[in-house]
Amino acid sequence: MQFRSILAATLAVAFSTAAYAQEFNDPAEFKKQRELLSTKAEGPEGKPWEQHLGGAMIDTAKFKKDGPHTICFSNAGVFNPWRVVGLNNMKGEAALQKDRIQELVILDAEGKDDKQISDIQSLLDGGKCDVLIVSPTTTAALTPAVEAACEKLPVIVFDRGVNTKCPVTYIHPVGGYGFGITSAEFIASKLPKGANVLAIRIVPGVDVLETRYSAAKSIFDEAGINVIGSEFTSSDRAKTKSVVEDYINRGVKIDAVWMDAGDTATAALEAFEDAGLPYPVISGEDQQDFLRKWQKENLVAIAPSYPTYQWRTPIIAALDILDGKPVPGPEWNLPQPAITQETLASYIDERMPALHYSLCGCQELPGYPEQWGGK
Repeated sequence: MQFRSILAATLAVAFSTAAYAQEFNDPAEFKKQRELLSTKAEGPEGKPWEQHLGGAMIDTAKFKKDGPHTICFSNAGVFNPWRVVGLNNMKGEAALQKDRIQELVILDAEGKDDKQISDIQSLLDGGKCDVLIVSPTTTAALTPAVEAACEKLPVIVFDRGVNTKCPVTYIHPVGGYGFGITSAEFIASKLPKGANVLAIRIVPGVDVLETRYSAAKSIFDEAGINVIGSEFTSSDRAKTKSVVEDYINRGVKIDAVWMDAGDTATAALEAFEDAGLPYPVISGEDQQDFLRKWQKENLVAIAPSYPTYQWRTPIIAALDILDGKPVPGPEWNLPQPAITQETLASYIDERMPALHYSLCGCQELPGYPEQWGGK
């Protein structure tokens, strides 16, 4: 399939509103992920990036190939700190496996669907990839490009999903519903009926983000908690603070801030500080600046995670597939822990920069901590 054909198919899928709505509000998947949150992981103790939460194993014998291998990666981008830490993890895992990897080829889509579609076609046309890893920019838009790639070589999708079952496996932690369930249930447990929650979000159209909000909104509705706004801020700290300030300046009472990702949580809190208001109940993420703020100010908070250790798993999966070994699939569900008040202190590391994610699983990788910006 040539680039123009892929792009045409992409646009047809991307504008299917009915399919979009169904994809991101699935009661069966909500129930499944709630159960996975409490499922015991299988795999090596202390290595959650190699573990899986039940499920089947996929026979990959047909993909067996002599090495060393060229692994190609089409990345949605490195447009936020989470993805920066994650990419360092992937490179660290590849360095750990350097005797088995001839080359790790990485193309950055810069958050643009059309560029990622072109990137994938370029990798296929180059003919040197033994396996393709894809972290999609958006779900519907990248589906045709991934399907085209599946016709030529083994494909692994991770982090963000696509609307096709053709990849060998789709690697991800429990998922967006699980993230939303963990954070929203905590907030609901701390607030009375009728309280107000402001939702801060990144961008629309990404499955793991849309399902986080879908799950949280369902829980808030059930608890009688008002979602007074749902605002996209593109992971921009200044914009996040400005949005919260706008609600405060309009006299809107904010009892809690729920976030579909926590990289701007401290910026949201600064708006309350500047207004001389008490901190709200808040959900953040496992980022150092938020964890330190939480500890220092004794916040009422939780840090659900979409752990960056998942960026190690596609490299491990790619090598297993090319060795013809079975891998978990068609979905490889990784554990998805949350940081609570009880566990907070153990995740704070003063050696690491403010924007580092604690659940990186990177502490034993080559170059740590300097390659991750640590001391």
